[in-house]
Amino acid sequence: MKFTISLIFSFFIYSFTFAQQYTTAAKEVDHLLTQHLQEPYVHHAFLTVYSDALGINWNFTKGHFQNGTKVTNANPFLSTSVAKTVTATLIMILQEEGKLDVEDRLSEYLSSEIMNGLHNYQGTDYSNEIRIKQLLQHTSGLPDYFVDTPTTGASFMELLFIDAERFWQPLETLQFAKTKLLPHFPPGDGYHYSDTEYVLLGLLIEELTGKPLHDVYHEKIFAPLQMKQTYMHLRSKPTDSSTKKIAEVFINDVEISAFKSLSADWAGGGLATTAQDLLKFHNALFEEKLISKKGLRAMQQWTEESFGLSYGYGLRKLDLKKINPDFERLTLIGHSGTTGSFMYYCKELELYFTGTFNQTDYQRKHVAFLMQVLAVIKQSK
Repeated sequence: MKFTISLIFSFFIYSFTFAQQYTTAAKEVDHLLTQHLQEPYVHHAFLTVYSDALGINWNFTKGHFQNGTKVTNANPFLSTSVAKTVTATLIMILQEEGKLDVEDRLSEYLSSEIMNGLHNYQGTDYSNEIRIKQLLQHTSGLPDYFVDTPTTGASFMELLFIDAERFWQPLETLQFAKTKLLPHFPPGDGYHYSDTEYVLLGLLIEELTGKPLHDVYHEKIFAPLQMKQTYMHLRSKPTDSSTKKIAEVFINDVEISAFKSLSADWAGGGLATTAQDLLKFHNALFEEKLISKKGLRAMQQWTEESFGLSYGYGLRKLDLKKINPDFERLTLIGHSGTTGSFMYYCKELELYFTGTFNQTDYQRKHVAFLMQVLAVIKQSK
């Protein structure tokens, strides 16, 4: 009896100490986030840190709109390229439903109008050789309509500012890539990150389902996971009526969230979402609630993106030891976006991170921040 009481008491003390350690860690992370809000042009930030194994469930929302109103969890933010993981997952769902095979050529599904002139490289037409998996992994050689330099005229990013009121349709962005840009290599012969590929994946999803992409997102992913504050920006609405206006997003000191031209970011990054909704999605993906273990394994067939970074099917892997030799041997798997948005899973710690800084200057800086958070958590274990 004395042994049992002693064991229970010891467990209680351990649990209390464990919880106290992570309460202290949460305060440190809160302080770190506040420090980053002092950086130039960072107006607000969202962060969710979750681990069932570690007993962590932290939600931080800091900062203000330009009019002084505080941002809250009810304010969604632009996902930018984090949405690529959602689109890629949808492709894998359709594969498991028997509607496609990622080994298939894209030309088996899309019209000649879309395929004609898509990939002409050094005098050879490779348009009909592109495979679905190459679009998922950025190995098709197609140019990126967002950032590649056009052969003539203004860049696409310049067009977004020149006509901020323009509403872009997917075929219009595809036409820009066809007529203004050049492919980088034959399909399968290299790596080049390209939003053009994800426009094609979005068109493929619409062709196979006979529905608008935003409706398929809702039917296959958002509704089943109760992602009630996630929707396609400028094209659909959240199912939660308490959802507030979208958080402002900045390119340095220029606020662009009211631009209708952001409609150009479609299947590759056109979602509005919250940190909590992204957590629901990423957790469901790695818990194999959306696709099978085989499908998840396929999404993690890596090709080198740059030193320390690898890319799968809509998933990016960061080897933090390579990025910083002084850091722990940890990896992050997920995606990030140009606005400092992020959605990552650390398998070694069974830990999830989601959020954003809504500032393009944090496209890479968010990684350093997440490494700071990981260091705090590791020290608390």
